[in-house]
Amino acid sequence: MPRKFGEIAFTPEVQAAQSDRGSRQTYERYIANGDSGDTITPKIADFIAQLDGFYLGTVGSNGYPYIQFRGGPVGFLKVLDEKNLGFADFSGNVQYISVGNLSGNDKAFLFLMDYRHRKRIKIWGRASYLEGESELLEKLRVKDYPAPIERAMLFQVEAISENCPQHIPIRYSEAEVAAMIAPLQARIAELEKSEMV
Repeated sequence: MPRKFGEIAFTPEVQAAQSDRGSRQTYERYIANGDSGDTITPKIADFIAQLDGFYLGTVGSNGYPYIQFRGGPVGFLKVLDEKNLGFADFSGNVQYISVGNLSGNDKAFLFLMDYRHRKRIKIWGRASYLEGESELLEKLRVKDYPAPIERAMLFQVEAISENCPQHIPIRYSEAEVAAMIAPLQARIAELEKSEMV
């Protein structure tokens, strides 16, 4: 288990809950023997490159968390280096809750899900944004994607944790289902054509 994850997630209150329920010693050993878990490995970068969406968490000045789904074409969340991710922030519902929250508190969280392969990765860090044209925005721009871009979002990684697949349901996107049934549809069309002859 990654050390940095434990440092962030296992607050004194969490440690007390673990102690009360008998899991604290186990987690202390995992954390003591784990790697730092604060860099984007090639394996994690490959996982990120396959995503077409993720959840972004920020914290409001009132202390409440705010979670929002961010979607786009596959690969729009980009690995900039082993410590930084970025994405083009497309126009949305113009509530600007994430942007407003980041103006007061840059702590943020990414929840990355791959339902098809039953895998999830959690990333803690600090987020910032840059509005207007910039070199960063050009790096994050998605070629041939027509959605208007409002800003470049940058996420600096502080801790990463990969979870076990238990209880993750298998789900497929519309595009994945279409790809899976295309050979079947082609075979049906071929059979129907041969019956007409």
